[in-house]
Amino acid sequence: MNPSAKPKVAIVDYELANMFSVARACAHAGLDPVVTSEPRGLEDATAVILPGVGAFGEAMANLHRLGLVSPIQNVIASGKPFLGICLGMQLLFSESEEFGTTEGLGIIPGRVIRFPRTNDQGAATRVPQIGWNRLSRPRSASWEGTLLATTPNEEYMYFLHSYYAIPDDSSVTLCTTEYEGTGYCSGVARRNVAGLQFHPEKSARRGLAIYEAFARQITEAEDTRS
Repeated sequence: MNPSAKPKVAIVDYELANMFSVARACAHAGLDPVVTSEPRGLEDATAVILPGVGAFGEAMANLHRLGLVSPIQNVIASGKPFLGICLGMQLLFSESEEFGTTEGLGIIPGRVIRFPRTNDQGAATRVPQIGWNRLSRPRSASWEGTLLATTPNEEYMYFLHSYYAIPDDSSVTLCTTEYEGTGYCSGVARRNVAGLQFHPEKSARRGLAIYEAFARQITEAEDTRS
């Protein structure tokens, strides 16, 4: 990589994404963000971010309509750094139960389910979860070398969601969070792929540090390739 060139990061535009706040966070981290809905845009990028808000089924329908499913899967298979945020994390999984079962990208085996109708106090669970909540490091996990390398355990991040992911293999769980008595996986990491249920771009300085960690991972991956 040209030392003076900023790594190009494709931000996938599938009409359900908070693209511009993600783009600003990438630029802050020294990356060159390109918002794109073109398969070629993903292929030409050094890394890819799949953001998103909204419904799982509509998101997958849009990805299929835009011809982006196979390109996303191919980019991940190529080893490029890939980050899914909020709905973008959920789309990495095998399927979601939101409005009926919908097949996901199938990158991480597992499923996405709704928060329970009632919480641990027997009252109706308030969904969506909106606001700040903690990230906990699993006892068996290390954050060294991950996107959370500089994140303190039990740090607060900003969440907005009604569904959460359950990976088949718990070893991919990067962090967990508890909401109204339900503990769930709020981040995953496997090889070149990471997913975050929360919005780091809306999580102040600690969130921006996650984008900086992503930038370092991209640079290290490019150095390894060259």
